[in-house]
Amino acid sequence: MQSSNTYGGAGAAPVTAPHSGARNINARDAHISPGEIAVGVVIGRASEYFDFFVYAIASVLVFPAVFFPWADRLEGTLYSFTIFAFAFIARPLGTVIFMAIQQRFSREIKLTIALFLLGTATVTISFLPTYAQLGTTSIVLLALMRIAQGVAQGGSWDGLPSLLALNAPEHKRGWYAMLGQLAAPLGFLIAAGLFAYLLDNLQTDDFLVWGWRFPFFVAFAINVVALFARLRLVSTTEYSHLLDSHELDPAPVGELVSKQGSNIVIGALAALASYALFHLVTVFPLSWIQLYDTRPVSGFLYLQMWGAAIAAVCILISGLVADKVGRRTTLGTMAALIAIFSAFVPMLIDGGEAGQNAFILIGFALLGLSYGQAAGAVTSNLQKRFRYTGAALTSDLAWLVGAAFAPLVALGLSAHFGLGYVSLYLLSGAVGSLAALSLNRKLEIKTDGE
Repeated sequence: MQSSNTYGGAGAAPVTAPHSGARNINARDAHISPGEIAVGVVIGRASEYFDFFVYAIASVLVFPAVFFPWADRLEGTLYSFTIFAFAFIARPLGTVIFMAIQQRFSREIKLTIALFLLGTATVTISFLPTYAQLGTTSIVLLALMRIAQGVAQGGSWDGLPSLLALNAPEHKRGWYAMLGQLAAPLGFLIAAGLFAYLLDNLQTDDFLVWGWRFPFFVAFAINVVALFARLRLVSTTEYSHLLDSHELDPAPVGELVSKQGSNIVIGALAALASYALFHLVTVFPLSWIQLYDTRPVSGFLYLQMWGAAIAAVCILISGLVADKVGRRTTLGTMAALIAIFSAFVPMLIDGGEAGQNAFILIGFALLGLSYGQAAGAVTSNLQKRFRYTGAALTSDLAWLVGAAFAPLVALGLSAHFGLGYVSLYLLSGAVGSLAALSLNRKLEIKTDGE
């Protein structure tokens, strides 16, 4: 098996293949516990989520003024959200391209190129000239860097979440499944905190000219640290053996789609409620406050940071609950609760500061409980040899269908037709999740019968 406005050493295992040297850097003959794998998952995903939220917050607070100064605030934000979605469209393409790189070379080379591309695209955004300086070309460059981020994120799949799921004790699979999801609130806390600090300590002109660029530099530095941390894990002999023994290598995409296409679609739709809610409590309300409210944006970011902390606690709780009642039952229950919550969206967001606070805190709590089990809830249905590539594409599709256009659609609908349409949007995600989970259960019963 192949190894795998206009602002601008001595105990190392022998080398068995030309590309296997990196795997001997930290070779040691020891058992790898699920906890050790979980550390690798959290490190890798935390850096990606920080990148994700730095761009997401800048899409609301910075890009409409810097790259779309000729448009009114609403139109500028909608244009910004359109480019925001480009990364999610590009992710599946990145997965396919980098799976081919791994097949040709190695997992380490694939990961190095992907994270180098991600870091380069991120830091390049911090150097981009404004529309006042370069005109439409600046927008084109921003879009290209956003696409590059998406391609890189698709290529950064290292297989560790699948490895964790396969090595977790059977009675603790829900607990270990949620560990990687903790990276989301952690990434949001750091990104929101950094932007809130800059907003509080810089004049508006300074923030829009140079202050907003600083978080992108930080994101680049974190990417470098995460790259070495992840390579140190996946390059060891033990991890190599574990990944290979579970057949966690790329599979032909055509064969995967033809044989496991239904499982990929069901897996993505099963988590639809979680992914839709993801942007409706993070990016969308921030844009609504920026456009239609008078409360300080930095204060609202601090509120969202409290929400992220609640989400982290609820992600931990989701692991305990899922091990008691099952991951699919947990996801189904949370989808039903999200459907109920959707009915109160207009009343809460339009209910003044108290209502908005309740929307954020309750929304983040529901997000934590549901998102904690969103990863891998149905990917266990994938055949063993397809799990590595299948899990990556399932995640890509879930982000594309559930989250990519959520800020754009929610803001566009609410601005032109009213907040009630945001309720319908979130409700549709919950219904989609319930339908997919129901279909998945029927497929399981059919398989068991055969």
